[in-house]
Amino acid sequence: MSNFIKKNWVKILAVVILFGALGNNPYSYYQLLRWAILIIAGYVSYTNYKKQKINWAWTFGIMAILFNPIVPFYLSKNTWQLIDLASGILFLVSIFSKEQ
Repeated sequence: MSNFIKKNWVKILAVVILFGALGNNPYSYYQLLRWAILIIAGYVSYTNYKKQKINWAWTFGIMAILFNPIVPFYLSKNTWQLIDLASGILFLVSIFSKEQ
């Protein structure tokens, strides 16, 4: 189990942050979330690209663009909650995927 956590700690952190966003948080939480998911999704995209896992690379690359805080997408809170939930689920699926 320890090796599992070492291998997936970044994705687990992303899941915690994304599912935490489903609550009522201050605006600063969502700013931090954007930076964290940009970095984590970008890193996961890059590592998947290096492993020739192109579908996962594209998935996390698009996620990094969606969450980028530099040129943000302005959507309603309900829409963002759906995106946060879907993104958290994608990270979970990637953790347990045999492709990873």
